[in-house]
Amino acid sequence: MSSGRPPRHLLVVGNGMVGQRLVDELVAADVDQDWTITVVGEESRPAYDRVALSSWFDGRTELDLRLVSETLLDGDRVAYRLGHTVDRLDTENGVAHLDDGTELRYDEVVIATGSSPFVPPIPGHELPGTFVYRTLDDLEAIKAWAEADGRRSGIVVGGGLLGLEAANALLNLGLEVDVVEMAPFPMPQQLGEGGGRMLARWVESLGVRLHCGVTSDEFVAGDDGNVAALRLADGRELTTDLVVFSAGVRPRDQLARASGIEVGERGGIVVDDALRTPQPNVSAIGEVALHRGRVYGLVAPGYEMARAVARRLTGSDESSYEGSDLSTKLKLLGVDVACFGAANAAGEAVDEIVYHDPVNKIFRRLVLDVDTGALLGGALVGDISGYELLTAITLGQAVQPDDLPAYVLPASVRPPDEGALPDGAQLCSCNAVSVGTIREAIGDGCSTLGELKDSTCAGTSCGGCVPALTSLLKTELAASGIEVSKALCEHFDHSRQELFDLVRFHRYTTWADVLANHGRGNGCEICRPTVGSILASLSNGYILDGDQVTLQDTNDLHLANMQRDGTYSVVPRVPGGEITPDQLIALGQIAKDFDLYTKITGGQRIDLFGARLGDLPTIWQRVIDAGMESGHAYGKSLRTVKSCVGSTWCRYGVQDSVGMAILVEQRYRGLRSPHKIKMAVSGCTRECAEAQSKDVGVIATEHGWNLYVCGNGGRSPRHADLLAGDLTDEQLIRAIDRFLMFYIRTADRLQRTSSWFEELDGGLDHLRAVVFDDVLGIADELEDDMQRHIDTYECEWKATLDDPERLAHFVEFVNAPDAASTPTRVEVRGQRVPA
Repeated sequence: MSSGRPPRHLLVVGNGMVGQRLVDELVAADVDQDWTITVVGEESRPAYDRVALSSWFDGRTELDLRLVSETLLDGDRVAYRLGHTVDRLDTENGVAHLDDGTELRYDEVVIATGSSPFVPPIPGHELPGTFVYRTLDDLEAIKAWAEADGRRSGIVVGGGLLGLEAANALLNLGLEVDVVEMAPFPMPQQLGEGGGRMLARWVESLGVRLHCGVTSDEFVAGDDGNVAALRLADGRELTTDLVVFSAGVRPRDQLARASGIEVGERGGIVVDDALRTPQPNVSAIGEVALHRGRVYGLVAPGYEMARAVARRLTGSDESSYEGSDLSTKLKLLGVDVACFGAANAAGEAVDEIVYHDPVNKIFRRLVLDVDTGALLGGALVGDISGYELLTAITLGQAVQPDDLPAYVLPASVRPPDEGALPDGAQLCSCNAVSVGTIREAIGDGCSTLGELKDSTCAGTSCGGCVPALTSLLKTELAASGIEVSKALCEHFDHSRQELFDLVRFHRYTTWADVLANHGRGNGCEICRPTVGSILASLSNGYILDGDQVTLQDTNDLHLANMQRDGTYSVVPRVPGGEITPDQLIALGQIAKDFDLYTKITGGQRIDLFGARLGDLPTIWQRVIDAGMESGHAYGKSLRTVKSCVGSTWCRYGVQDSVGMAILVEQRYRGLRSPHKIKMAVSGCTRECAEAQSKDVGVIATEHGWNLYVCGNGGRSPRHADLLAGDLTDEQLIRAIDRFLMFYIRTADRLQRTSSWFEELDGGLDHLRAVVFDDVLGIADELEDDMQRHIDTYECEWKATLDDPERLAHFVEFVNAPDAASTPTRVEVRGQRVPA
């Protein structure tokens, strides 16, 4: 329904994330359509998610990243003029002059032109092969250049947030990567020395070579005229085929300068608390706006500005912008990083509490006022648990707890209580969504994660807040007396644990039996593989026999991991990392004969990549003939048992770690479970096998073995807990038997031991009571279940090769069994990889 007055004309200059957020906010608030909206964007593409830009290299498309709905693009509510710029504003007459000569009249204009990458004026910076990292066009150009024949290495100039994102992108393109940073460590402004140096450990462990505390002198051209090397100020020369500049950004305020609008001494359009410029009816938001002397380089402040301007334009009283908190959490090269408040404060005015764990690469620093003890800020690397509550404390939104020092500990020691977060705490920094907004949405009827995302936009950008969002949802529903459903999916009213008990009690062996007696419909991508895993855990039969074949995902279906180009990997088991020279030679010959890429993994296995489906049986026959078997890299089961060389070779070793690792791996090989399982055995407390970051870790002592459980060195690192010490060989194996089967019985679908343990009622004491004191009276059952697995284990590939009917499954084209696709390959570092 119209307000009765003619609509006014709003011009938005810039169609980035912030400009589009303004459009979305205004469309949602302007129910009477008092405004007509025109958007002028320099890129030919509609706005897309720059925060998730690097995911384009992982397969996400422009459409996946797009932020403009089809309704707006195809409708008449907003007019988009993409591929154009506004050259000048006639602020006296309210006219915008476009690059194509068009003139657009406006009643209000909002400049949201963002920023542009800063390219340091290093000699040679314009050579072919040098790029910036800002737009999808940039990424396409980088990818095309990197994939040309013979290009193997890249350099990123700048070790900040975007620089590390760019480094990750180059890694994904198969390049060797160097990062050059002027500061002594990456992200110095955000993390300070301790956090920056810990982040450097993570970055280097992922294969990136960091060169910190050094400046760049000159880029050197090769014989072809393209960039070929970077000469550093310390005299070193880094060879390269590609350079990406990520040395900061500068506000794109050229329009303001051309239009006589005030800009700051170092750039940025000057705005007041209403985000207005001194010129009438002209506002600026996002990275181009200079508010109270500060330009914000993050998307969340831009979103807050967009919301404030939309409120002002629609007549709301809540239109003032007071500035933004720069606290942020993100994931760099898979590493969790966060900072809040005065994260980098130092000197006599502050105290600090620091948790520094170089083994698991965790750094947590809390900065306190030296006089009052008040929390001022902090930096978190490797474990960012409690970030939301700690940030709320620094902003005065939550009361500082008396046991604040305990909050410096990681989640593995002291899990935070997400339910205790105050309403004002910001849960989703990308979209500036508070805990109160989420609680209100739950109160209005949102009862699933998907409904919360749709209602609040929380968790829809980088995704880093999704775990906290899920936890808060469960807490709030439970507090409201609403039963939190544990149903596996719409086809089963039971949880994974309940289904496991039902299948075990009734001794079901088929999907049809389970579905007929306890489910409905035809199943889905959640319940079918879950039931398949349960059946495999309990019966240990061939997973592709009978109706179980219909339950498997792509990897289990072909007993191999599918790779990005549609080929498969072959991963033989190498128990304890021990392999004979003849077996090494056999694997090398197989790789040569089938043109496979070979890699030694972090779990002490040899992976062979690039096998075609039809070649898998032949390859595995040769592997088995060499005395090896399936490593089950494709299944949710035991992956590896890593070991050091132990007392056999090492002068520090006190036990035979290799022998124990082989015993453990051969005992639990093929054990299907809710998620993958990794183990390690170290021959002394020097811990060369990194056992304390594994689901099951064993460390030798002079008197026996220490058993650690529920560690995780993956996406959410967790230090394992000591379950028992100085165990004999027999005691150790019995304890692992009981622990593993208890986990398999009670864990949720796709739940690692680390997260399972954190939700286990009674924690470590209860787990010890179950495993050693048999407090539940199920110890004998757990041992019997494990013995049944051991007695019935069979290498799935050997079972396949021994049965012609099973072999028929490994044909690429059913109607042309002798035909096979030919994947496209390029040579990188002496091996063939997907083009």
